[in-house]
Amino acid sequence: MSEYFEHDNDGISIGLIEKKFHTMAEPPDELILASGARLGPITVAYETMGTLNADKSNVILIAHALSGDSHVAGYYSIADPKPGWWDIMVGPGKGIDTNKYYVICSNVLGGCMGTTGPSSTNPATGRPYGLDFPMVTIGDMVKVQKALLDYLGINKLLAVVGGSIGGMQVIEWTINYPEMVTAAIMLATTTRHSALAIAFNEIGRQAIMSDPHFNKGDYYSGPKPDLGLALARMVGHVTYLSDEAMRSKFGRRLQDRDNLAFDFEANFQVESYLRYQGSKFVQRFDANSFLYITKAADYFDVGCQHGNNSEVDAFAGVTAKILAISFTSDWLYPTYQSRDMVKAMKKNGLDVSFCEIEAKCGHDAFLLPNERQSTLISRFLKRVSEEEHHAL
Repeated sequence: MSEYFEHDNDGISIGLIEKKFHTMAEPPDELILASGARLGPITVAYETMGTLNADKSNVILIAHALSGDSHVAGYYSIADPKPGWWDIMVGPGKGIDTNKYYVICSNVLGGCMGTTGPSSTNPATGRPYGLDFPMVTIGDMVKVQKALLDYLGINKLLAVVGGSIGGMQVIEWTINYPEMVTAAIMLATTTRHSALAIAFNEIGRQAIMSDPHFNKGDYYSGPKPDLGLALARMVGHVTYLSDEAMRSKFGRRLQDRDNLAFDFEANFQVESYLRYQGSKFVQRFDANSFLYITKAADYFDVGCQHGNNSEVDAFAGVTAKILAISFTSDWLYPTYQSRDMVKAMKKNGLDVSFCEIEAKCGHDAFLLPNERQSTLISRFLKRVSEEEHHAL
């Protein structure tokens, strides 16, 4: 990356970024998954930005949410219409300042943006895995991230950062690799899905599996279950917003007409918007990856998996400094879930900072421009970095 540049209204961007790949877990040394299944080889897509300092003490790992990928910031080319999914937060002078920190972001195991997943070629058959791909967990995703860091020669992280399902990965990092994690930032996340969250995920999965083109997950050589995936995205997208956001953005305004059409086309703007979101999503995401990642999120349960049904016990071995942020209008992962998590951490004497940010836009608030969020993250990272420097 040779220079910074401006693009649209995004301000200074990190500039041009290259997606890289690393292959690991070659047979007979496959990765042993939580289910007991073995998987390998595994290719991981990842991107890096900023400059690694001499003692490798400025590394920040960012974990993405369901529909994200390794492309957290910057552009692949000058012609790119939009930057990475968190370009508002990651870059020179931003909340996660690439003038100070070396940032790594990889695509999760089970994804479809370069990391091995159900759309990847199964070496045993020479065809895409489809539903032969083994079930994966959030912990499995983190194992792959750890193996990537081992390959890169990184044995200490200044911070792990993530929102939503990315926040689940951050939690898993603090529990499984406490010796590596100096600090952790968890945004709009939870220690386990509520029945409501599981229900919405199941509706999405059923929409996909009910599509006539799903073909038991073996659709790669023919028509894809685009309708089912679009419906799943439409349902999911509603959970990412809020009543107030939808009311102010759409209300009951009609789409390109002055009167009701008395048909089943998109009469209302909100109908048109959701159809657009669904059709756009199928162009870049794999339906099977949606099934696997949402199931991994539903399986995630910190107390059950790490603490004999006690979240307090689960966090007993954590040593990282924590920043947890929730948003007032997030009804998918509401603030009470973050508060419960913070209470369990504090009962272990952890250094925990918690903030509920006033925001009208729902669960997606952590992905949108928010000066308070940016300031909180920037100051927290500065404090942690200075404390680590003084401790050396």
